[in-house]
Amino acid sequence: MPKGILERLTQGPVLGDGGYLLELEKRGYVQAGPFTPEVVIEHPDALAQLHREFLRAGAEVLQTMTFYASDDKLATVGLEGTVDEINRNAVRIAREVAAEGDALVAGNLSLTWAYDPADAASADHVRALLDRQLRDQLDAGPPDFWIGETFSYLGEALLFVERAKATGLPVMVTMSFEELPAKSYEGDTPGECAKRLADAGADIVGVNCLNGPTQQLPIAAEMVQAVGGSVPVAAQPVAYATTNQEPDFTSSPGFPYGLSAITLSRGDLAGFAAGARDAGVRYIGSCCGSVAEHVRAMAKVLGKARVQEREWRSRNGKVMSAYEYREHTETEV
Repeated sequence: MPKGILERLTQGPVLGDGGYLLELEKRGYVQAGPFTPEVVIEHPDALAQLHREFLRAGAEVLQTMTFYASDDKLATVGLEGTVDEINRNAVRIAREVAAEGDALVAGNLSLTWAYDPADAASADHVRALLDRQLRDQLDAGPPDFWIGETFSYLGEALLFVERAKATGLPVMVTMSFEELPAKSYEGDTPGECAKRLADAGADIVGVNCLNGPTQQLPIAAEMVQAVGGSVPVAAQPVAYATTNQEPDFTSSPGFPYGLSAITLSRGDLAGFAAGARDAGVRYIGSCCGSVAEHVRAMAKVLGKARVQEREWRSRNGKVMSAYEYREHTETEV
């Protein structure tokens, strides 16, 4: 039986997977704009293939393709009747691929766009949306643990922790920050968010999405300092170049169709993985824009490469590839 996420984290950093929605949009299986995950039921083989690429690259966790798989969000594209099918099938697909390696399955939930701190009734509505996804994924799996992600409101993140903890599975929750200095929509710093979420019972806290590695690593390091080792910290940046002036890649004029011009190299993500490890981050993953080549480079830096490469050399003593001739390396970390 595979070791659980919390046991693995006590033994060293755990490597997460990469981004799903934007990559599947590039491949023609997800519609840009709503970014809803009907690919789960319309093209399950395409999703399984991406899971498999991340697994082969070295990911130790596969997240279910259930970001935006809540009733309100699916209703925007006329798919409100598919909530149960999408959530259940996503767990089955991830579980089937994870069984090909020693990988865990994380049931994924996200912001709902329904939370409004000025409307007391919205909290119960968000609870209902989350509960439905949690119930569906439990029925189909269950997953090994939960990941709630991309929360800008600390209040909504706390609602996720409340509902997910009630299932008895380990809970990871990550905030997203649109501007620098980083703060939740309510005005909480990353450190304050981490402490509040940990105090609420989250087993892993952290930051994900929106920011590239340069902007996100200091945020994660602040969280590490804030919780002081009481809970592991996670960081999953996007594989796009962001700046201190524009730390949110979705605010770029090129989002989502012109992002290729700001896509980071595999070495950039490898450098992030090394820096995150050295900063005490325990769950090291990546988000939008990160594909197998990025995860593979991160795996090599963290000593988690799944596929061992053959040794090779010329038999006549002369170089036989430009790679050797130019003395290239995959990363310079």
